[in-house]
Amino acid sequence: MPKATTQFVCSECGYTSPKWLGRCPDCGKFNTLIEEAIAPPTPAAKKTAAAFGSAKATPLRDVTYEKYERISSGIAELDVVLGGGIVRGSLVLVGGDPGVGKSTLLTQVAAHLAKEHRVLYLSAEESCSQVKLRCERLGVNAGGLMLMNETNLENAEEEIGKAEYVIVDSIQAVYTSALTSAAGSVGQVRECAAKLMRIAKSQGITFFIVGHVTKEGTLAGPKVLEHIMDTVLYFEGERTENFKILRAVKNRFGSVQEVGVFEMTGEGIFGLTDYSSLFLSDSRGEAAGAVVTPSETGNRCMMVEIQTLMCKTAYGLPRRMSLGVDFNRLVVLIAVLEKRCGLSLGTQDIYLNAMGGIRLGEPSADLAVCAALASAERMTPVDKYAAVFGEVGLTGEVRGVNYAEKRVNECVKMGFQRVVLPAKNMKACEKFKDKIELVPVQYVSQMIKALFPPKGNN
Repeated sequence: MPKATTQFVCSECGYTSPKWLGRCPDCGKFNTLIEEAIAPPTPAAKKTAAAFGSAKATPLRDVTYEKYERISSGIAELDVVLGGGIVRGSLVLVGGDPGVGKSTLLTQVAAHLAKEHRVLYLSAEESCSQVKLRCERLGVNAGGLMLMNETNLENAEEEIGKAEYVIVDSIQAVYTSALTSAAGSVGQVRECAAKLMRIAKSQGITFFIVGHVTKEGTLAGPKVLEHIMDTVLYFEGERTENFKILRAVKNRFGSVQEVGVFEMTGEGIFGLTDYSSLFLSDSRGEAAGAVVTPSETGNRCMMVEIQTLMCKTAYGLPRRMSLGVDFNRLVVLIAVLEKRCGLSLGTQDIYLNAMGGIRLGEPSADLAVCAALASAERMTPVDKYAAVFGEVGLTGEVRGVNYAEKRVNECVKMGFQRVVLPAKNMKACEKFKDKIELVPVQYVSQMIKALFPPKGNN
């Protein structure tokens, strides 16, 4: 069998070199040469290459549907993010900062699956005794769970082939003998992930792969692996906080808009179904600058509180800072309020935050951001039982949004008494007028008058 060799390829321009170089001679970039394994073509490969053009395309009408079998992970919130459960033969990457709870979550999943299936927990960072201690701490009954402490992927390949589900913890700690670089390098991470992908697709084995995220998010992180994986999940949250958010950024078998909320306790990680304690504060309605908006994330609707703080700038250029809302969107909405509504914001430092660490990427949060800014500028709090949603254009027009009925229904369920919504969505939401006060608006200025009526008007 011909001996495999390696080469170094520039990730920027594709330049190849037989040895590592600090700077690419072609494009001039530093630290871009990545080691890759190459091997001379085998006789079978040469025969296949000689028959190039023999493969035939299949008409679309003759393509048969492939049914994807799903199985529950034992954690309802994780099933929602995955799109309804675990798909057999898929690769799921769970990324996040070290210590955020990835191993704890997957240990609970492995213990649940081990009751009826053969599950292998390949721990490259911890010993088998450490994994057993974690299982005892979590109180899970996982006597049938197979444990293996190995960093060389070739040595573990035989045991992997015997399992139905495999947890690899983590991809940065395993390596393949085909490359000479150290474990955790970009070449090793990519080559190991590609090898696991070939095993998963050929043998129908499901893989859960843990990936640590670096500060840059590129070196040996999920960015290198996303194109290989079927599903990419990000586990986010501070180590000192009990609440964690799991979001899907890629999912070939479901929506990428799903978000799961978890609580970290001493007995493990548990999914939350009541998000009011996380995204809504008890003191809302008392201070100016806080507004609640119904946010649509995948198949669910969450009530999220947006808070704004304004203070007079001490410098010539006012500062703007946004957390959870796109910064450029905030700048545009500030300009709309100044030009179309006459608010004086040019001398104010503005800080905006979406509570609970949620990200509001949809345009329906525009009107709520404007309401929060107007509340902070006028130093007048918004009623705690009022909600706001709608998209705002550069002309100050409030445009209609999707899922308006679902948003209003969520406001009713959460006990809100008033909702400000686009006038274009009023017809679809009229059935809720007996349960909640509907305030349709066409322009941002009308929203400001509705929430902050002039003194003397009742």
